[in-house]
Amino acid sequence: MSDATSVLDDLREESDELDRVVSELSEEQWAHATPAPGWSIAHQIAHLAWTDRAALLAVTDPEAFVKEAEKALAAPDTFVDEGAEAGAALPPARLLAQWRAGREELRRALRTAPARTRFPWYGLPMPATSLATARLMETWAHGRDVTDALRVTKPPTDRLRHVAWIGVRARDFAFGVRGLGAPEEEFRVELAAPSGDDVWAYGPENAAQRVTGPALDFCLLVTRRAHRADLAVHAEGPDADRWLDIAQAFAGPPGAGREPKGAAG
Repeated sequence: MSDATSVLDDLREESDELDRVVSELSEEQWAHATPAPGWSIAHQIAHLAWTDRAALLAVTDPEAFVKEAEKALAAPDTFVDEGAEAGAALPPARLLAQWRAGREELRRALRTAPARTRFPWYGLPMPATSLATARLMETWAHGRDVTDALRVTKPPTDRLRHVAWIGVRARDFAFGVRGLGAPEEEFRVELAAPSGDDVWAYGPENAAQRVTGPALDFCLLVTRRAHRADLAVHAEGPDADRWLDIAQAFAGPPGAGREPKGAAG
């Protein structure tokens, strides 16, 4: 697990990088469709702004967040789309300003939050560092949708270590959200860092079941931004193999995921 300063600094860098991509877009470009069905670039940024506000409420007023979460979870199949739709209806300049202000306010709140306090969230309660890691994961994943829509190449960075970490940690959640029992044994996960200088390893070295591959591909898998068939992530063992079919790093319903490339052909 990363320390709070590291993940918050990386969250800021990830957000600023995406900000630079969208800040120069025309109003027409904000309406471009992204790989997420029904979502434009505006929807993607609106979702990030909406979840930043939710995270800020969780940190600053946990009781109020729980009440809001109860409303949201009463409509699990629609509340995410509804939040994105409301923000996407705003003029792009106003939406961008709201996202910038909200993420900075959240960053300050997370930096000063008590280290051992666990804050409520849509899945399990999380300490501030884990909540910041979740925000980075979402920023990277939705940013990927934006750059894919614009056909902009965004080289991966070692900030992906945070996304990989939360993807590994969410293994049992991925089974549970589908009504499946989680494997009793830990897996060994070994991922080649984007820099090429390191291998990120998780779990016992002598584990019977393993997952290996490039960190970028693993992160695309656990954020459900690409189909397993299009990625160089490999499993050894039946439970590990099953995990790669259902892995997800985010709270909430799994959704349909992305189709393999060429599936429509």
